[in-house]
Amino acid sequence: MRSKQSGFTLIKIAIVLVIIGLLLGGVLKGQELINSAKIKNVANDLNGISAAVYGYQDRYKTFPGDDNGASARWTTPTAAQNGDKNGIVTGEFCEDPVAQLAAAAPAGEAVKFWQHLRFAGFIGGDTASGEQPQNALGGIVGVQTGSGVALTPDLGSLVVCTSNLNGKIAEAIDRQFDDGIPDKGTLRAYTQSKAPVARGCTTNITRSANVLASVGYNAGDDSELYTICKSI
Repeated sequence: MRSKQSGFTLIKIAIVLVIIGLLLGGVLKGQELINSAKIKNVANDLNGISAAVYGYQDRYKTFPGDDNGASARWTTPTAAQNGDKNGIVTGEFCEDPVAQLAAAAPAGEAVKFWQHLRFAGFIGGDTASGEQPQNALGGIVGVQTGSGVALTPDLGSLVVCTSNLNGKIAEAIDRQFDDGIPDKGTLRAYTQSKAPVARGCTTNITRSANVLASVGYNAGDDSELYTICKSI
């Protein structure tokens, strides 16, 4: 007698392929939704900080961080540190707030910026720390005056910078707020050369002449990271 061999029929193979296709589609759709949520969160950070600055200016007639009346206004649980009210927020977006506020000399105004906003109730967080918030990708969100080389700045006045963004998210944010071109407009992008930015960074890449992402974003490589800065 012949032995009957069992195996997959064409119908079974077709069903398996359909199931695999549905699973892959679900994974890709889920990843797309996650990226969309991250883009929305980063955009909300930029909008929220701008709104907080405008609200603070309207109430106290000065930039947060640059406010020279902060120490008299807020004394508990720790006294706020004053700025010099010269219209410029000094310091770097990625400064180490712990070291700055613990030092004998007054902290940089980019650190005091967050302290003043928290004391005023415009953002949440510990008023004693001056710690910058993090974005949805774990990067630093900070402020500074301008970006680019001092004599030929890319952006002037007060800017908000957010770091550790992959190319896809950085480009989406650029297109949402500006023109999608990294080296033009009111939003500029700087490549981190695949190295995450951490608090207390020794070199602020947004001050360099050679890191402007003029050739466009590398959206296909998630390990390529960018810091973007936007005028407030």
